[in-house]
Amino acid sequence: MNQLDLNNRVAIITGGARGIGYAVAKRMLQSGASVALWDVDAARLDTAASELAALGKVSAHALDLTDRVAVGAATQATEAAHGKIDILVNNAGITGGNAPTWELDPTVWAKVIEVNLVAPFLVCHAVVPRMLANGYGRIINVASVAGKEGNPNASHYSASKAGLIGLTKSLGKELASKNVVVNCITPAAAKTEIFDQMAQEHIDYMLSKIPMARFLQVDEVAALVGWLASEDCSFSTGATFDISGGRATY
Repeated sequence: MNQLDLNNRVAIITGGARGIGYAVAKRMLQSGASVALWDVDAARLDTAASELAALGKVSAHALDLTDRVAVGAATQATEAAHGKIDILVNNAGITGGNAPTWELDPTVWAKVIEVNLVAPFLVCHAVVPRMLANGYGRIINVASVAGKEGNPNASHYSASKAGLIGLTKSLGKELASKNVVVNCITPAAAKTEIFDQMAQEHIDYMLSKIPMARFLQVDEVAALVGWLASEDCSFSTGATFDISGGRATY
């Protein structure tokens, strides 16, 4: 594992109790950061925090990321526990299942947009002022290659991730002169528990589109996010970083 320098940095990782978020938290702790895990699953959150505590300082915050009041409270609790906020990784997300657009339940469609796009906005809305006050920040939004290309039978997920890319670009420009850089990553599918929300036909479709003929490993995502969260990432903002095994070509 290549060494990253995140010493004395404090990172919020949404959806940090499992999958990509857990791997990112582990990599950041190994690199010297303290982490605040934000997740809706309180039981899984406690387990993750206990497992990761051997690597460094970890706090756990159970909340609904679509609840503006809860996000504000978690922001205050994180500052109280760690003293500051340097890094934000907007990782939490859902797929909402698979179906043609005209067969998707509008309530489910809206819920995916709310969790995958509105929630990152609410978290940024709460956290960015803290970063501005401290004169430093790194924000990494976990989008998807589906947000660039669109996956059939996943219009809600694809639209939410396309919106997250747009949010990244706007926020990156707004903060470009403030020493707060904002980037997003567009992974191909990583085989995590989120696959439980997908039809096997859709999983097979995603694999067929990856020239490397395998799914992404969560540690590979963590390595990229770790660099984007470091001081070494100093002249990239509002950018989209592919980690798609060759699927994305632009």
